[in-house]
Amino acid sequence: MKFGVVVFPGSNCDHDLIHVLEEISGQSVEQLWHKNTDLKGCEFIFIPGGFSFGDYLRSGAIAKLSPIMAAVVEHANNGGYVMGICNGFQILCESGLLDGALLRNENQLFVCENVHLKTATSNSLITANLSKDEVVKIPIAHAEGRYYADSETVQQLIDNDQILFYYSDENGNVDKASNPNGSVSNIAGITNHTRNVFGMMPHPERAASEKLFNTHGRAMFESILAKV
Repeated sequence: MKFGVVVFPGSNCDHDLIHVLEEISGQSVEQLWHKNTDLKGCEFIFIPGGFSFGDYLRSGAIAKLSPIMAAVVEHANNGGYVMGICNGFQILCESGLLDGALLRNENQLFVCENVHLKTATSNSLITANLSKDEVVKIPIAHAEGRYYADSETVQQLIDNDQILFYYSDENGNVDKASNPNGSVSNIAGITNHTRNVFGMMPHPERAASEKLFNTHGRAMFESILAKV
């Protein structure tokens, strides 16, 4: 499996991802500059976190117009794997590859902290090594992470088992108190209906090393490698 990490002006988690993929997971990784359209044979594309184009206009709104995103959309529409983390999730929603949108946090503040996530499904490439309802601790760092979709779309996500994670407390209770940004139904990550595009606001790449005293995020990368 060859991985690609897209780099935009303002990306700041690209090297975190590359470190986890290369140094921890032992995989081949290509850095994909946003102005290019060649995915260099990569089978799994990551859109990293950061502040692409300074988050001007709206998070992800300018990045979706970068030349490489046309190739990423085509790749996804042909069944290729794509995962967006934080700003990457915003870009995938703006690009129409995932349902919904990421809005300003309910408290109007930038939130940077460790949160707990309740695994909503093990029926996805990135959660296959996690048990349904398993709780993991993963950091977040965002100002526009409030997931929103209309009630019909949310119900479709539930009915189709497309929700990957819910914000919860350490015991797996999903409630308002455990929701760090006001996301509808405490949704922290989703997949598309064909289950090859994934998006989540929390940063598993920041929880994959013993040096960070947290390896909960490593399970997601191990899930990918175990299934492809």
